[in-house]
Amino acid sequence: IDLATENERYLSELSDQAGCFKETQIVEFIFLLSEKWHLDHPARYHAVELLERFMIKQLEQISESSRENVKSHKQGQGSSWSSLKDQIYDTFVLRIVSCIQIASKLSLHYNIVNNDTALKFLQSLKYSYTKHQLLESELAVLKTLQFQTNASTPLAYVELLLEVLGHNGCLIPAEPLHQMCIQLLDFSYLTRDTIYNTLLKIAVENSTPSKLQVTKFLTVKEDFMLLAVGIISTSVFILNPGLWKQVVEHLNCITGITSQSILEFSYAVLKHIIGSSTP
Repeated sequence: IDLATENERYLSELSDQAGCFKETQIVEFIFLLSEKWHLDHPARYHAVELLERFMIKQLEQISESSRENVKSHKQGQGSSWSSLKDQIYDTFVLRIVSCIQIASKLSLHYNIVNNDTALKFLQSLKYSYTKHQLLESELAVLKTLQFQTNASTPLAYVELLLEVLGHNGCLIPAEPLHQMCIQLLDFSYLTRDTIYNTLLKIAVENSTPSKLQVTKFLTVKEDFMLLAVGIISTSVFILNPGLWKQVVEHLNCITGITSQSILEFSYAVLKHIIGSSTP
């Protein structure tokens, strides 16, 4: 109930820029770096969500500052905006590293990415940051997020729903199902736009959705509960198709998400796994 409430609150306050910093290249960079530093899966997903929320907050603050400058008729607005853009661009890799560092500290895993490790990596990319700048970057992320760093990830939703399914008597081997869910969650992060574009076309029954339909669909793309049930449903279909209908019915009862919506999400994921329009 707490997760569902948190999900609804997040969707009700959704920024128009939501998802902009979950592009494949960014997610892949975070995943590979997390793997290099031996971080667990919750940490890598947490880093993606921290970066997304930080960047959106930063852009909102810059936008607000720009509007205030216009109101006060300050000069040099164009050059000011240009320098801010350059600053965001120049520090983007540093911000990614900071988000991974924060996520590693919040994880229950024993690995923490310390400043020596982070600095060594940045230097390998020819950046000349100091330890002081690393600390300043980490603090900038924390301050911008107002130290609210405990945002849930889709994996938390998946794992809790798996617990409920087990409690309700779904006879599915927990460990292989959990592993499959993680693999599919990775896949859904890395092919996010492709999967949701397919889902949007199914929802509107049109291969060329309008701009308004794309805008309204943003809440679907950011719905962690839908993503979690879709990932579990697809995992069960792959591992044990005979139990799939039963699990979908259970997920419908637990979350209130319709069986049709769950089916459509699974179809969109499977289509891009096997590269066919009729999985």
